[in-house]
Amino acid sequence: MTISLNWLKEYLSQSPDPEKIAELLTGCGLEVESLEHYQSVKGGLEGVVIGEVLTCVKHPNSDHLSLTEVNIGKDEPLHVVCGASNVKAGQKVAVATVGTMLYFKDQEIKIQKSKIRGEVSEGMICAEDELGLGNSHEGIMVLDPFAIPGTPAREYFNVYEDTILEIGLTPNRADAASHLGIARDLVAVLHADQEISPAEKGKITLKYPDVNAFKQDNRNRVTEIVIEDVHACPRYTGLTMTGVTVKESPQWLKEKLLAIGQRPINNIVDITNFVLHELGQPLHAFDADRIAGNKVVVKKLPKGTKFITLDEIERELTENDLMICDAEKPMVIGGVFGGILSGVTFETKNIFIESACFDPKTIRKTSKYHGLQTDASFRFERGTDIGITIYALKRAAILIKEVAGGEVSSEIIDVYPAPVEKRKVELSFSHLDRLIGKAMDRELVKRILVSLGIEIISETGQSLLLQIPFFKVDVTREADVIEEVLRIYGYNNIEIPVQVRSSVSHTTLPDERKIQNLVSEYLCSNGFFEIMNNSLTRSSYYDGNEEYGLESAVKIYNPLSRDLDVMRQTLLYNGLEAIVYNQNRKILNQKLFEFGTVYRFSNTANGDPLNKYQERKLLAVFMTGSVMEENWTTRERPVNFFDLKSLVNNIMLKTGINISALEVEKKSSPGIREGLVYRYEGNDLAYFGQVSPGLGKKFDCRHDVFYADFNWESIISFVPVKDLTYREMPKFPEVRRDLALLVDESVSYADIEKVAYSTEKRLLKRVGLFDVYEGEKIDASKKSYAVSFILQDDQKTLTDAEIDKVMSKLIKAFEQSLGARTR
Repeated sequence: MTISLNWLKEYLSQSPDPEKIAELLTGCGLEVESLEHYQSVKGGLEGVVIGEVLTCVKHPNSDHLSLTEVNIGKDEPLHVVCGASNVKAGQKVAVATVGTMLYFKDQEIKIQKSKIRGEVSEGMICAEDELGLGNSHEGIMVLDPFAIPGTPAREYFNVYEDTILEIGLTPNRADAASHLGIARDLVAVLHADQEISPAEKGKITLKYPDVNAFKQDNRNRVTEIVIEDVHACPRYTGLTMTGVTVKESPQWLKEKLLAIGQRPINNIVDITNFVLHELGQPLHAFDADRIAGNKVVVKKLPKGTKFITLDEIERELTENDLMICDAEKPMVIGGVFGGILSGVTFETKNIFIESACFDPKTIRKTSKYHGLQTDASFRFERGTDIGITIYALKRAAILIKEVAGGEVSSEIIDVYPAPVEKRKVELSFSHLDRLIGKAMDRELVKRILVSLGIEIISETGQSLLLQIPFFKVDVTREADVIEEVLRIYGYNNIEIPVQVRSSVSHTTLPDERKIQNLVSEYLCSNGFFEIMNNSLTRSSYYDGNEEYGLESAVKIYNPLSRDLDVMRQTLLYNGLEAIVYNQNRKILNQKLFEFGTVYRFSNTANGDPLNKYQERKLLAVFMTGSVMEENWTTRERPVNFFDLKSLVNNIMLKTGINISALEVEKKSSPGIREGLVYRYEGNDLAYFGQVSPGLGKKFDCRHDVFYADFNWESIISFVPVKDLTYREMPKFPEVRRDLALLVDESVSYADIEKVAYSTEKRLLKRVGLFDVYEGEKIDASKKSYAVSFILQDDQKTLTDAEIDKVMSKLIKAFEQSLGARTR
């Protein structure tokens, strides 16, 4: 939410500097995300002054340039070469002096002293668009002849300057969705500040806009109001004004709205927007002459009713949409968006102004269904002050008279079928002290409550009976009141106790969680960072996707945006998004992992409709960039497939799965190039490889990305259920023997490893590959593996005869099973 500091100060008798205000607001729960200087003209016309053209003659070396002398209030005039055809002696003009920055057509231009066609130019006489004051470039701006040379242009043109606060408003702070609401909190914080004296605090007050000047001029145009759905609209207030003149808003009003990012439309609509941002109460102005039957009806229409909104889009209404209608037709989607047939135009002479309170749930459903997020729906969804409708209406009527003239031609019609009583909450001081963690001064507590608009009905030594104002829509119980006191008092003012008391409980994690923690700790200790992505993603990833079709996606009926309209079917795309996000911030070497759930839809499932939806838990691992940073002892090396394979193997070992028992199969897919699948008893456990270059390019990845996809549920099901066992360190030495095996190109090292372990189960402890050769010295269809074998007997030292016997048995097995020859 955007707040103007100039505007905010209008409701404060005193105010600190902008940085202090940001600090105080953040401390009370209204986080100030940014503090920016605003100027109605970019650059603030700094360096531009008013000048008078003293002389103007033709440039001797140009047909279209002129040589001028310009008085800017200094001892000597400036010599300026000007290309405008309308420049003449005696004119008052705007001059950009040397060093001035101009912002013209998205370019920054710095004025420098230069020579143009051999003549010195010490500045620039400016056109309207060059200063950012308009769009005209037909010639220089000719100013009022009474303008005084030397006057800064920012003063002459009344450049509006402000400080803009961007506040991250949490959903529970509907009371702060306005300048007055922010000012109320600021006053409360200043009253609670221990560093400010009581005398100074007495001078700090909240100034409400005065509506005493409101009066009814006549009763010439009374509009009837009928509420048919009291639940969706508990209160509806309105009045009619006649004889208004719809035109462009005055400068003060446009400046206020532009400063907070609002586009001025006309003086009537701008006043309704002004009051919304001032008081937090949305208003709507109708062209009264377009209200058929002079009657406003608040009701819901049948499902499928067509309605054209202000953006000229025809929308199909649901049975839940609350509509503001006249005697014949719908005019407005209540609390959300206006209709094209009832809005105020420059031809409007008479208006009906609405000030209502709508049910938050009703507005939220409508806003989400139609994808219409407006300033009004933002406030109605969170809850507005049901007691402010008349006050806001009076404020708007007074301002409209000021900027558009006209008369109030009806009394304020207030339809309020079931008046709501203010909530009463009892606050116990003992509960307050317990939840806050310290005994607060009782007078300070009462001062904070009163400054927030909470009325103290009665009090005892132990408690207060409070009446909660309507604008505190989220304060419904004692704990909420305590939170209000604490946030104003300041969390930082709660002292850290010298003793910490806590109850220690021992929680036993389920086996699955233990294994997940084990793997997470292993990955983190090896330089990986865990990521957590949204389960919602964009459907465009799956449109035309060969691997994950759009027909298999679980679609969201009311998506927040097109980027979050389906559930993810894979963790790959979210991970690539994270990689690119980090790459764009100069983080090129990345190792990431995510435990997450994927979702699929299948229309072929029978029985329970829920059977059509499946979800699986996966572990995704990503590696890209270099294995390690370059340093003086180690050269930078890019991540490769075998770095990933080693990691996958180690994860399998960490979970207790026997790698030698796994089936290994090569597999390529649109997403993974030359990948491997680890399978056990017919179940896929892991699929890993390099992300295909086409997919990497689609996401704009700068380096190769290696990706592993673990079926976590299958892995958990095969983790051996056994306690940790220990064994004695071997007493007898191990022996290494090497073989160079010439095999067909189709034979993999995994095949060799599998044959070796199945042939010698007792003495063979480890098998390793230390070289692969393919080249001119062997047949093109062959390759040579250099393999090491580690042998060891737990009972005795191996003899040469025993070792030779094992090696002979292995060679024979390789020859028979794989067609291998020793080299």
